[in-house]
Parts: sequence; structure tokens; C-alpha cells
Amino acid sequence: MKIALLSYSTKPRGGVVHTLALAEALAAEGQDVTVWTLGRGGDTGFFRPVDPAVRLRIVPFPDGPHNETVGERILRSIGTLRDAFDPAPYDIVHAQDCISANAVGRCVRTVHHIDHFTTPELAACHERAIVEPYAHICVSQSVAGELARGWGLSPAVIPNGVAYERFATTCPEARAAWRSRLGRYVLTVGGIEPRKGSLDLLEAYAVLHASHPDVRLVVAGGETLFDYRDYRTRWEARAAELGAGPIVLGQVAEEHLPSLVAAASAFAFPSVKEGFGLAAMEALAAGVPLIVRDLPVLREVFDGTARFAHTPIDLAAELSAALAADDPARQARGRKLAARHTWQTAAGRHLAFYRTLG
Repeated sequence: MKIALLSYSTKPRGGVVHTLALAEALAAEGQDVTVWTLGRGGDTGFFRPVDPAVRLRIVPFPDGPHNETVGERILRSIGTLRDAFDPAPYDIVHAQDCISANAVGRCVRTVHHIDHFTTPELAACHERAIVEPYAHICVSQSVAGELARGWGLSPAVIPNGVAYERFATTCPEARAAWRSRLGRYVLTVGGIEPRKGSLDLLEAYAVLHASHPDVRLVVAGGETLFDYRDYRTRWEARAAELGAGPIVLGQVAEEHLPSLVAAASAFAFPSVKEGFGLAAMEALAAGVPLIVRDLPVLREVFDGTARFAHTPIDLAAELSAALAADDPARQARGRKLAARHTWQTAAGRHLAFYRTLG
């Protein structure tokens, strides 16, 4: 089967991580897989090496004018990918986000989570990318339920895989190096943005710091297509008011990320909207205590393995409890859960779904 998987970026966001891992697992099953994406800012490759069994087509996407709006950039992204992509050679065209779904027309679409945009171009892009694909996949039952209630769709549910061994078997020296550099820390991965609940985590950390002054908040990642400068300015101003002193690492090299996660004393995942929670599942694979926002989707995925919190005060309390005492039973359940989510299984379920499409 000739399969095209399409994403919108080469950067390490959850949907891009998913696309590459799925492509490699499908190729390992003997499928002919090509990943198409946009090379933003001069990128000619992905954030990590990709198995050579997967073909890569990275479409150049130069920076726009300095005054280009987010809506204009989205429309230019769609047009650039549309002009480059030819669906004719492929049996399956599978888009992983709203940009690629708008660009390629008739396709299978994975809806990772539902967004709510106020910018007209983004709202229209999001709507088309749900209603126009002829088949849909979701990575959790919760998101599938949103599609059923909002659009009358019946998507297949195929959970994410996770690179379990990569996070479960990190080098002790690499973990020690992070601890030497950062001390004892709570980690969050995903950057500083509204969807990730960054302001709530900052407020929680300020409360936590009063009882755990030796613990730092470390923020990693954060590559995004959207303009969150105003939100980040608010976050930085609030951090200064609180005297919290978080450490912002930005994008961490792929080879160093597993040891950064494994060296953390706790992993905070206070997102207000998620489809699955891949970074949180990676933390479970690493055996790190996990504290997540109490959302239906995260209850579905992590119940029994994570601590749940509604508010910044709740989040601070659960972080404090996780830091205060080991919970080997919860840790063991978390590792077992993460180990079950293999990309091989996800690829097999994708292939079975593709074959139903005829």
C-alpha cells in the first residue's frame, strides 16, 4: 500500500512526533510510506533522523513579510503544500492536522484534539478539516465523542504509541548531568501557551515553592505556528511578580529529551485541551510521577497512573504530594500502561482501518 502522511512542520510538536513514529512503524510493516511537510524557516529535515525506509518530501516554506498575520500564514501554508502535493500516486492520503487536510482535499484525517479559534481564517480552516475528509481517526474516545456530538461523525479510535524503551532506559550519567545542572525540578514539556495551561502552572509553582524552595520549575519545548507573544509576556511578568524564577529551556535536542524527562522529580501536564497526552505518556515510561489537569480525556488515558488537579491550588497540592513520597505501585502501573502503547500496534490498527476504506 502506498501511503502519504502529511503534517505541517518539521518541528517537535506532538502531531509531528506522531506522524514520524507512525510512518516508521507502517514502513516496518512493509508499506510504502512518504511523509510530506513544510520546511519552515529554511528547514530541510525533521527535528530528528527518520528511518530511511520512509520517504521524505519537505516543501520549502520561506518566512513571510514581517507583518504577516497568523491567518495569512495559515492560508499561505495551505497554498504552498497544495501546490506541491500530488495525491495521484497514493492509495491512502492521511492528513494529521488542519493545514495539511485543507491542502490535500480528499483524505483520511486524524483529529488529535478540537480547537476553538476566533480568527476567521483559522476557524474556517479548522471546520473544513473536519467536515471535508471522507474518514476520520481520533487518538482517544473523548475526542471521538466530541466529533460525534458536534458533527455527527463516527471516527475510529486508535491511541498513540510511545517510544517506551527510549524513555524507560535512559543513561544514568545523562540523568545525573541534568540534575547537576538544574537541581531538583518539576518538568513540563510543550512550551508557554494558553492550551498548555502555562499560567496556571506558574501560579501552582509559586505556591509549591513556599514549601519546597529547593524545587525548580523547568519548561521545555514550545515550537508553535501561532503567535503567543502576548501570553508569554503576561507569563514572564507574572513570574517576576511571584519571584518564582522558572527555568525556560526552549527546544531541547531530541537525543537529550529522554534523560531530561527521566531526571525530573515530577512531570506537570496542566493542559486545558488535549487529545491524548503523548508527552505525559513519555513521562510514565520514564517512571516519573505525573500530575495532569482533570479533563475527561486525561482521565480516559491516565486514570490510575497520574494525579489529577482542577485548579492551581489543586495542582500545587498534588505536586507536593508527589514530591513528598514515592508511590511505587502507581509508578509500576504507569510504566505498564506506557509499555502497552506501541507504535507497532498503532500501525497495525491503521492498516486494518485503511483496508476498510476500499
